[in-house]
Amino acid sequence: RSRELGASAGVLYGDPSWPRTARELSPRGRGFDVVLDSVGTWQQSIDALRPGGRLVVLGASRAEHAHLDVRRFYSEEGKPMTGRVRYEVDDRGAAFVTLDAPESRNALSDELLDDLLDAFERARTDDAVRVAVLTSSHDRVFSAGGDLKAFTGDAPTIGKYAGLDRFPRLYKLIGGLGKPVICAANGDVLAGAFGLALACDLVIAREGVRFGCPEINVGVFPFMISALIYRNIDRMKANELMMLGEPIDAAEAHRLNIVNAVVPAASFDKIVREWAHKVAGKSPLLMRLGKNAIDATRDMSLPDALEALRAQLALAFTTEDLAEGVAAFREKREAVWKIR
Repeated sequence: RSRELGASAGVLYGDPSWPRTARELSPRGRGFDVVLDSVGTWQQSIDALRPGGRLVVLGASRAEHAHLDVRRFYSEEGKPMTGRVRYEVDDRGAAFVTLDAPESRNALSDELLDDLLDAFERARTDDAVRVAVLTSSHDRVFSAGGDLKAFTGDAPTIGKYAGLDRFPRLYKLIGGLGKPVICAANGDVLAGAFGLALACDLVIAREGVRFGCPEINVGVFPFMISALIYRNIDRMKANELMMLGEPIDAAEAHRLNIVNAVVPAASFDKIVREWAHKVAGKSPLLMRLGKNAIDATRDMSLPDALEALRAQLALAFTTEDLAEGVAAFREKREAVWKIR
């Protein structure tokens, strides 16, 4: 059955030694990203998880959906889950997370969102990664947004509701990653993908690409991403984008301060890598402390935020990296980060 699902091997769950066997079958013996379990035997399942993996406990009523996750057991190294997202880390510590479902214009299906969650979780737990870059393999579209087929499918409403947790989980994972995330918008960024871009720390757009919320044009509304839109765009312009459903070009997005740079197509990849490597060259420890502080305080009142940030600055004073950065500046040399 596992081979029918695209797996290279399977483990008989009833075998008491299955966690050990599972590790032997997994890439480099690191364990699986996700283990599905029925209620009652989850302690054994944890033994088969890789660090940062996820245990999914299913009741009998959910068993028919299990095959969607089974493929994750046996994904090859560098090919997270269903293959709708590519994950590659270069020698400068930049993890490139590439949407790679061109046949659907990178529609944010449950499978693609699961791949994204997996990829960003890998980036979060990999000490070699210092920055993540989110981009697309499609030549014109970064992502068309939500999967309209799933919206109108005949799945029970409660099932659709449960599946929608992927969006907030992804947005919160990016915010709490502890590492900068750059959105390299090399194609149109539409609907749910617009929210995905706004969840990133920096956005670089290729000349000519569009950003927008066309959901209202097909009888939907950008419910979930409105929370991100209102935190990044003035209220009246945000309403215009969501209620008229008309896109804006990269130049207008730059004017609205939701894009950091607009770059010609010919130099886009080069500029993206330059930005990524420039960010990767900063202290990973101070970058993590800083990003975590921003994520924790952005919705606090000013007095509460200032108090929390005072504590974080005091913590930064205790790090060797801060002392190294100051010393390198004074001595006019490159800093050697100790990450402590």
